[in-house]
Parts: sequence; C-alpha cells; structure tokens
Amino acid sequence: MSRLPSLTGMRFVAALLVFAFHTTWQTRFVTGRTGDGLYDVFANAGFYGVSFFFVLSGFVLTWSARPGDTVAGFWRRRLVKIYPNHLVTFGLAAALMLIASDVFTTKGTLANLFLVQAWIPEIQVPNTMNAVSWSLSCELFFYLSFPFVLRLIDRVPARRLWALAAGLAAATVVAPVIATYGIGGTPLPFIADGSLSFHQIWFVYFFPPVRALEFVLGMVAARLLRVGAWPRLGLLPAGLIAVAGYVVNSTVPYLYGVAGTAALWLTPLVAAAASADERSVGSPFRGRLLVRLGELSFAFYMVHGLVVTYCYRWAVAHSALPPALGALALLGALLLSLALAFALFTWVEAPLVRRFGSSAGRRRPVVSAARRRSPLEATLEAQE
Repeated sequence: MSRLPSLTGMRFVAALLVFAFHTTWQTRFVTGRTGDGLYDVFANAGFYGVSFFFVLSGFVLTWSARPGDTVAGFWRRRLVKIYPNHLVTFGLAAALMLIASDVFTTKGTLANLFLVQAWIPEIQVPNTMNAVSWSLSCELFFYLSFPFVLRLIDRVPARRLWALAAGLAAATVVAPVIATYGIGGTPLPFIADGSLSFHQIWFVYFFPPVRALEFVLGMVAARLLRVGAWPRLGLLPAGLIAVAGYVVNSTVPYLYGVAGTAALWLTPLVAAAASADERSVGSPFRGRLLVRLGELSFAFYMVHGLVVTYCYRWAVAHSALPPALGALALLGALLLSLALAFALFTWVEAPLVRRFGSSAGRRRPVVSAARRRSPLEATLEAQE
C-alpha cells in the first residue's frame, strides 16, 4: 500500500468531480429532469476538484520534500511526472481536432504545448487543444517556484504559521473582489448573469500567481501538521466541512465560486486525511481499489476531457437520447476514460517516472539536510 494512501484515494474522488462537471454541466449526456438535477448538483464540481488538486499538490510536495534534494532534481522529477502525459494527450487532441476539422491557432497551440496558456488573458487560448491542461500551466509555475517558496516557509516560526495561513485564506477571498471592482473588459453574455468579462474570470480562475494561493496554503498546512500545530480534526468533521463548503461555493456569486475560495473548505480535509494515515486510524479513502484508481487519477484527468468532448459531439449531441440511454453513454465515456488512463499510466507515466524519478546530485538542497522526517513523510512525490 502506498504511503499516505488516503490522499491517493481522494485524488480519484476529486477527478470524478471534474468528470461529473464536464458531463453534466459543460455537456449534457443525460437529459430531462434527471439531467437538470445533475446539472444543478455538479455545476461547481469541476472548480472544486481543481482547487483540491492545487491544495493537495502543495501539501504533498511539502510533506515529502527530501533532505539534501537539489532544485534541478526536483524540477526534473516534476517534469517527468507531467510532461509525457501532456505530450501524449496533446498529440491525441491534435489528431481528434484534425478528424473533426476543428480550427488550430498558432498562439493557442504553442501556448498549450509549452504549458504557458494560463498566463494569456485571451478567451481563445487557455482551453485550447486538450482543454484541461490549463491547470498544468499553473502546476508548472508552482513547481518552478516551490523550492524557493519552501525555503521561505521553513523559516517561518511555528507560532506564526497560523497567521500566514489566515493571510493566504483571506487572499483567496480578496482576489474575486479585486476582479470585480478592479478589472474591466467586455461582459460575456453566456457566463453567470452576463455581467462578467473574460479578464475578470481569467484573473481568479486561470492566472497562475492567484491560483498559487491554494498551493501555498497546502504547503503551510503540511508544515502545521509536521510541527504538531494542526488540530486533531477527524475525517468525518473535515468531510462535513468540505461538503458544506461545496454548498456555499455553489450559492455565492460566480467569481467566488470558481476562485480559490474552495481551498478554505478543502485544506482541512487534506490535512485530516494525512493525519489519519500518520496515526493509522480508519479512513474510507484507503481501500485498495480506490488507491489504485487514485494512482490513475492524473492520467484519467488528462484523457477524460477529450473522451467527453468528442463522445458527446459524435454520439450524443444530435441523437436526442432518452435519459436511460444518455446514462449508458455517460457510463461508456467513464469506462473509456478509465481504460485510456490505465494505458497512459502503464505505458507512459509509470515507466518514465521509474526511469527518471530518482534523485541526483547534492548541491543546492530544496530543504535543509538538518530536517528530519518521519517514515510517512517519505510520501512518493510521483504519486502527487
């Protein structure tokens, strides 16, 4: 069983939230009243799932930081983790777009290839090619910054960590305020109430430095847990906080619902799951099947958007399927996504991580060699 298995299992739950969003809100596999109900329930699921991944990323990388590691070694492992899957799905997206006679743009294609699309505030760019890879653009920024941010956080006295966490949490709430009153642009009639511009949405949802607030909050939570300053909050109350937070984020104004405010409700859940594994207490996310699916979650995330988009376009959109058949098509899209994820993980991701994922060199450590970790702090970064 993997270390911190609950966090691995929770990854698949978060990936399913994103899948549910893309199949009930962005596309409608199931029609009728059932489809309307699914639409209402999962309208915020994708935003919530992405925020979970950002918090989890910061938490796991901090928890598993290796004494004596090098900046170059860390960057290499992170690139080996994300770039091969990205390149394969980029190629798959290009092939599907050619078959569908979709339009390529030079800026969008190159920005996606080099994972800089989230930095460009143009509506045609962030979701080009394999649309979900915009989040990798943010993650790449997080990875490049991580060694230096970690050194700063390690210097923060334990007694001040909660003040830092509160500041980061407050900043996630302030970001939508800045977007609302400080950023203009032409309103998009098809988003929310039609009063928001793409630039406002881009600032809170795509812009990597703003999304980094969630990542750093995850880092601080890991440090709080490491030094024993995190309260012993059980998984059940932490889960209830996350569910209640989802309800809140589904009812607040649009910019607050899509922004990093979800981290306020999800960070306790991440820390509680890690604490449960550290203390070897019960966890519903530690089952063998769920952990295995969690290991496939990154590959699943990378393929599911293409499966959903083109299955819907070619098999569902113009077929007027009754709800029951729509549900079968939805199940088929899920199973196909899982099959492709298994292939991508087995033949691309896992072999390359094993081949190039070892540490190299001892200069410029990411963390001080003086830091001592418990056995569970040796969580495999490859499972982040």
